[in-house]
Amino acid sequence: MAGRIEDYALIGDMQTAALVCRDGTVDWLCLPRFDSHAIFAGLLGTEEHGFWRLGPAHASDAAPPRAARRGYRGDSLILESEWDTPRGTVRVTDFMPPRDGAPQLIRIVEGVSGRVPMRSTLRMRFSYGRVVPWVHKHEGRTVAVAGPDSVWFDTEAETYGKSLTTYADFTVAPGDRIAFTISWEPSHKEPPALPEPELSLQATEDFWREWVEHCTYHGPYREAVIRSLITLKALTYAPTGGIVAAPTTSLPEDIGGVRNWDYRYTWLRDAAITLSSLLRTGYREEARAWREWLLRAVAGDPENLQIMYGIAGERELGEAELDWLPGYEGSAPVRVGNGAAHQLQLDVYGEVTEALHLGHMTGLARNDYASLLQLKLIRYLEQHWDEPDEGIWEVRGPRRHFVHSKVMAWVAVDRTIKLIESGDADGPLERWRELRDDIHRDVCEKGYDKERNTFTQSYGSKELDASLLLIPQMGFLPPDDKRVIGTIEAIQRELSTSDGFILRYPTEGDSEGVDGLPGDEGAFLACSFWMADDLAMIGRVDEARKLFEKLLALRNDLGLLAEEWDPRLKRQVGNFPQAFSHVPLIDTALRLTASGAYGG
Repeated sequence: MAGRIEDYALIGDMQTAALVCRDGTVDWLCLPRFDSHAIFAGLLGTEEHGFWRLGPAHASDAAPPRAARRGYRGDSLILESEWDTPRGTVRVTDFMPPRDGAPQLIRIVEGVSGRVPMRSTLRMRFSYGRVVPWVHKHEGRTVAVAGPDSVWFDTEAETYGKSLTTYADFTVAPGDRIAFTISWEPSHKEPPALPEPELSLQATEDFWREWVEHCTYHGPYREAVIRSLITLKALTYAPTGGIVAAPTTSLPEDIGGVRNWDYRYTWLRDAAITLSSLLRTGYREEARAWREWLLRAVAGDPENLQIMYGIAGERELGEAELDWLPGYEGSAPVRVGNGAAHQLQLDVYGEVTEALHLGHMTGLARNDYASLLQLKLIRYLEQHWDEPDEGIWEVRGPRRHFVHSKVMAWVAVDRTIKLIESGDADGPLERWRELRDDIHRDVCEKGYDKERNTFTQSYGSKELDASLLLIPQMGFLPPDDKRVIGTIEAIQRELSTSDGFILRYPTEGDSEGVDGLPGDEGAFLACSFWMADDLAMIGRVDEARKLFEKLLALRNDLGLLAEEWDPRLKRQVGNFPQAFSHVPLIDTALRLTASGAYGG
């Protein structure tokens, strides 16, 4: 059975990623890209669906021992796990070197004290656990082949096969270092080069040390900010600059429920807010690469902007269910692809325009096509802003006039007006100023409940929505506006969990709610960070700091966050690690640091 979501560590090479459990098991790895088929899918099924365990030997009928200590080596994505056993202490170092050639996952076993019996258990199952590859020896190397894929397994340890699994049993003493590597290569090509684990380890450590040195944030929350930035960098697909929302699919928002989605794609919304955090912490190169990815992805059809694309800009992300996988803790169905790709979500226009605006304001080199794209997006919004849509949360129920969507349409127009006023673009300035005023007036008249002094989720509804917390952050209304304060307080009353975290919107248990789905979900972590931001903006800085530090305490021991927190089960839920959780963590840390609202 897979571990709890917070039991996992992330390692990756900025093209794909693996999740390593506290017991030394790699339960998730897609090769060669984030969105490729998994060769280890035990996370969403059983050990029969693929895994790689490396740790102290144990009785076959006993649970694998969990590491006594683990952590990342400094500010890097190199994982170090240590086990204390009756016979001594052993360390395993796991990492994926930023690649020039074949993708590699390298695991180095090091004896610390005593003599510790160890075992490597490698069970490769291609195509999300469905296909058993042909495993054989080729010139002294072990290779697994199925269809277009081959995975090469290299180690100095002696290996043997049993029950369609590759084993290695060995003992380590102090100073011993034994490396294990798997490398992927298309099956029709020559074998990948023999790995050089120690050189790759040093190169990987050098890469992360040099990358972190560019961070311009040096405030009191630096440890949390740096770990979040490293996570966001790990979720960036280096060849194109696309940023995945998470490296996993179908980790449930509701344990045992159906709210299971594939997040291995580039949501324009998530990527745009990630870009803003990177820009504000000194990472212009990542911002430039994302802008280039955006221009390629929407090229030729900007009026039909999708809410998400593949990591290389692919448009077709058809959704399917993998019925041979039982799902994480029985949470079925397991989905790959995402049918929400072609939804209408008008807020995306605002997020993209805000990201382009921020790049312009922070000195990102001018790109004339980016300005042209921005103008085309506004011309589309001019004709469609007053239509209902599926909204920020991708509801699968009927379209509505979501207030947040209208607010972000206003943001898109407002930032484009500023671009024109700066002299870097030409457009119908007066007409678009009138459009900006029209949208603002419409939201304030139709999306605001005067009796309750709060904005609502959609026009004419009584429900609240945590996305309304972005109204002051986007500059739609000032923080001291009574309608803003009323909305913040209403969300605190009606969408807070018992421990003070924020839900996205009301759900209806076994009945279908506004999102068209049965079941409930946990507190959405981004929304809780937004609440901390808003509290700081309206002067309640001590309350904001306390909420922020409660949120930091939800991170696992490695500083990672999933999408949500289940207040009943007291555990992380949803895809992991989640960019949409780590980005607002950075933003809130920056805001609280600027205000001086932090502990001693």
